[in-house]
Amino acid sequence: MSQPKSGRGTPKGPTVQENYGSASPRPTFQDLIKSPYDESLFEFFTKAQLVKNVNGVETKINAPAIYASASVSPDKKYLLVRTISKPYSYAVPAGGFNSTVTIHDASGKLIKELVKLPSSETAPAGNDNVQDVPRSIEWRDDEAATVVWCKPLDGGLIKNTAEFRDAVYALPAPFSGEAKELFKTKNRYAGTDWGNSSFALAYEVLRGKARTWLSRVNPSTGEMELLLERSLNDAYADLGNPVTTKNQFGREVVIPENNQLLMNNTTGASPKGDLPFLSRFDLGTKKNEILWRCSEDAYEVIVDVLDPKTLKILTRRETPTVVPNYWIKMPNSMQKEEQITNFSNPYPALEGISKQKISYKRADGVDLTGDLYLPKGYDAARDRKLPILMWAYPREFTNARDAAQVRGSKNTFVRINWGSPIFWVTQGYAVLDNAEMPIVATSADKKPNDDFIEQLKLNARAAIDKLSDMGVGDSTRVGVGGHSYGAFMTANLLAHTNWFKAGIARSGAYNRTLTPFSFQNEDRTYWQVPQLYFDMSPFSFAHQLKTPILLVHGEADDNTGTFPIQSERMFAALKGNGGNVRYVTLPYEAHGYRGKENILHLLWEEHMWLEKWVKGKK
Repeated sequence: MSQPKSGRGTPKGPTVQENYGSASPRPTFQDLIKSPYDESLFEFFTKAQLVKNVNGVETKINAPAIYASASVSPDKKYLLVRTISKPYSYAVPAGGFNSTVTIHDASGKLIKELVKLPSSETAPAGNDNVQDVPRSIEWRDDEAATVVWCKPLDGGLIKNTAEFRDAVYALPAPFSGEAKELFKTKNRYAGTDWGNSSFALAYEVLRGKARTWLSRVNPSTGEMELLLERSLNDAYADLGNPVTTKNQFGREVVIPENNQLLMNNTTGASPKGDLPFLSRFDLGTKKNEILWRCSEDAYEVIVDVLDPKTLKILTRRETPTVVPNYWIKMPNSMQKEEQITNFSNPYPALEGISKQKISYKRADGVDLTGDLYLPKGYDAARDRKLPILMWAYPREFTNARDAAQVRGSKNTFVRINWGSPIFWVTQGYAVLDNAEMPIVATSADKKPNDDFIEQLKLNARAAIDKLSDMGVGDSTRVGVGGHSYGAFMTANLLAHTNWFKAGIARSGAYNRTLTPFSFQNEDRTYWQVPQLYFDMSPFSFAHQLKTPILLVHGEADDNTGTFPIQSERMFAALKGNGGNVRYVTLPYEAHGYRGKENILHLLWEEHMWLEKWVKGKK
């Protein structure tokens, strides 16, 4: 295909967008098509040719097109294809463009046009609302060639009264008859683990209520039986994932053994921290029997169940000082476990630092935790209190019980990455990483963000006081930082308190009116709660943010809501009001940073900022 002939310097004419009466409330997506020239670029870079490779010989399938997806049926006789077509949207990413889902035979011959899907511009806003069109279109794993999908029964709107929200349909080869309804769900359908003609596991969710459901389904009769209902934030009640096995088509399926399922919980959340486990869930009694669980003096997760019958498992085990390595073991056998890797510590400079998971309460009684790192050889009884670096990311909860659950493990190996605050434990700081910042709905008629600022302050104050009471942290020398929503948190804390010496805010959003059709887990729009959008925006309080803040942003940030303009405008607001601010733009970087030069410069910027303002060094 030839390259686009027009260029940005010579547009063929104006760019025109229009809308007449229909509502299209969309999030603020980055990197959208903005002009006819962008459209030609999109076509040039995305048009592709499907080929079939047999013993190294390639055969073309169909004409070139813009393929959103292409998957082979379990029996490898058919292709399920979704192709993108014009008109391209200027409001949503490519995944939401007009598209057509078709079924082809192995040679590429069109067998059936399944559905034409409209642009997601027409999708209704709000949690749990969906377009009134088929979705979750896929092959059924336990049959040779059967396409399945779901479709809303309530018009796609959660406000509509309906006994059932969604229905799941199936259409087997040769795809000439009418689709058969397999089962219906009372909540939003969220996927199926297929097993056989009489067994499958169906998942449902209502994100607006933070609830999820797991049911067993008989695909032949449509009968459903609820196995588990829990809060999305109740990690303690999570069963984990069913252990699958390959069927005659080579697809992963879930098959009960003696009416029981083997479950692998790779998190294993508990009041003692994450303790991954392997269990057997009884479909009759709905009781979960733990067969193996990680010991409390290490962190060990099951990577794979090698033999479900003998329970031979592959695990990865680690401690704060012992690098992760892989082991083979059999929990129900006296057979000696076998270590199959022997990796060495990639971070010798971190050897000797201490890590502990600390617990504390905020003023209203909500339990909090955090991961505390202290320098090598530090003794609180002997040494003076350390300057503090607190790093966090807020999360919303519908109740205090879920917010108080312990997350993470004290026994994981101390890892670092480009965005980690742990570097500074080597520079004499007490580092509190993953400091819990829950934002909790305080009553049934309130949403979590209704008290966002006050709860942020409760969380931060509790953390500072805890480190001071432990004798390790100097409450007069505290820095706070975060990335993305953590940057938003940082700016808010600096705008509404005088507890910090400095802040580091990376790739954040600071003016919520620039994300007017909801943000994070807030599903109300700016026009529904304008005062909340104003109050939650640190941009609104730039005049009172005098604590030094380092703003960092990737110039090509591709994340929803965190356009670089967020930091540009925040810097201008702080500068205009006489604030203490440094703004760093990292070239070519997206929402996360990758370039070695950029990352090294970022670490230098952060270090110099903390040394100058938190430690007070000239």
